[in-house]
Amino acid sequence: MQKLPIGIQHFEDIRLENYLYVDKTKQILNLIENGKCYFLSRPRRFGKSLTLSTLESMFQGKVELFKGLYAEEWVKEKAKNPSGVIKLDMSVLGSYENKKELNRSIINYFVRYYIKKYKLDVVVQDNPGDVFLDVINELYEQFGHVVLLIDEYDKPITDNINNLEKANEMRESLRSFYGVLKGCSQVKFIMITGVSKFSKTGIFSSLNNLDDISMSEEYGDIVGYTQQELKDNFVDWFEKPMKKHSLNREELLATIEEYYDGFSFDGIVRVYNPFSILNFFSDQEFNNYWYTSSTPSFLVSYFKQHQINNFEQFRHLEVSSDFADEHEIEKASPESFLFQAGYLTIEKKERKNKVVFLTLDYPNEEVKQSMSRLFLKDIYKIDRYIPLGDNLWEAIKSLNEGNIEKIVEMFNNALTKIPYSDFPKNQNEYWYRSLFVMLLRGGAGVTSFQESYTSEGRSDLIIPFDDKIIIIEFKFAKSSKGVPKARTEGEEQVKQYAKTYENEAKKIITVVLVADNRKRKVVM
Repeated sequence: MQKLPIGIQHFEDIRLENYLYVDKTKQILNLIENGKCYFLSRPRRFGKSLTLSTLESMFQGKVELFKGLYAEEWVKEKAKNPSGVIKLDMSVLGSYENKKELNRSIINYFVRYYIKKYKLDVVVQDNPGDVFLDVINELYEQFGHVVLLIDEYDKPITDNINNLEKANEMRESLRSFYGVLKGCSQVKFIMITGVSKFSKTGIFSSLNNLDDISMSEEYGDIVGYTQQELKDNFVDWFEKPMKKHSLNREELLATIEEYYDGFSFDGIVRVYNPFSILNFFSDQEFNNYWYTSSTPSFLVSYFKQHQINNFEQFRHLEVSSDFADEHEIEKASPESFLFQAGYLTIEKKERKNKVVFLTLDYPNEEVKQSMSRLFLKDIYKIDRYIPLGDNLWEAIKSLNEGNIEKIVEMFNNALTKIPYSDFPKNQNEYWYRSLFVMLLRGGAGVTSFQESYTSEGRSDLIIPFDDKIIIIEFKFAKSSKGVPKARTEGEEQVKQYAKTYENEAKKIITVVLVADNRKRKVVM
């Protein structure tokens, strides 16, 4: 039984030390044979580094690593005439506080991994771009052709997403550094990865033939695991979680899919984040591995800086197909940033009057639950939100027709926990609904609810049980004066939504919760 490669991004280590490798060499070979210069944007811990490491071994002709893989024969041929490969990983440069320190970190990287290793005749200068170009030329002299692989090219910028002054300083340095690639004919193949695409770094203006495959359906699964790859490659790991969670194989796969699948970068192909899947099979627990693998503090700062206080505002959000094409960090929309960082995904893709539109949403339960907790804890500052969510869920489970007092009590209890200064200035029914959903998802860990789209509109919340279906509608009133009208409207709406379930052999319970915004509470 192979080992799970948790945190291992080096292809050679995976192949030599009996770690599981999901074969992506067919997709990678397709890149090599059909183009020369590529850019791929993907969130962190998605397999970008492993893809570049695989490319490095392929171009170096390391045949022993590819036995049984799709690209085995191609690598055998390449071994007869290997390339000089430069793999620059911007994520391992170390710390730097300014442009000068970043430049020094880049130069030290070339000295450590290339100038000393290949005994290159390069004079170390203060300009990293000059050192870069000299290393390219020297490797070209040795091998006759050079391959360039740049991993996390934008990390010095994205690390400072909440400090635009510093981000701009890093961008200026990278612009000069990447600018040396313009007209560099010695490089025969280029693959660049990152989280975002910011044109002012100069890399995209220097390489005007760079093929951005980030949202290409053809390469939608070049990183990440598809459902079929999960079934084919992880069969040996199914038994333990099946036993632990008392699920059969199909039930386990369905639960894993709901919790971890759903990332789509083209609106068609859907994949898992490898980090979450590998950790799940290691622990056999449905935990939030990817989200908690790095501190969310920068995300909290970003939300506060952009006055984002409604978890629901990004749900089923329709955008144009070019929504992520704003390349300047200071102009990127929140949905563009969150999509490229992996917190949002493309739910669907459709054409309207010859124009392509995309619908965004959170990708899966792991992200939705984690984001709910972030909002509850750091945006709304609700202490002890877990027992609040648990109590609210218990009140819902025991609900009978006309008995909503406990639900109102629990929800209002949560509302009183929000500091007055942290209440959004412009609440609406969606804000109250969002808080209610977050308490269930983030506080109680409940996922058994849904939105329902009908010919009459969208019902706010559907909660199915074995013996009943609860339909909850949220309404909003600016003051007590508007409460009766809001309640009447809600009751009419929820009656229409209930008709969808009339043929089911379950009791249908409808609830209307009206928020009195002046009192900042739900009223009976």
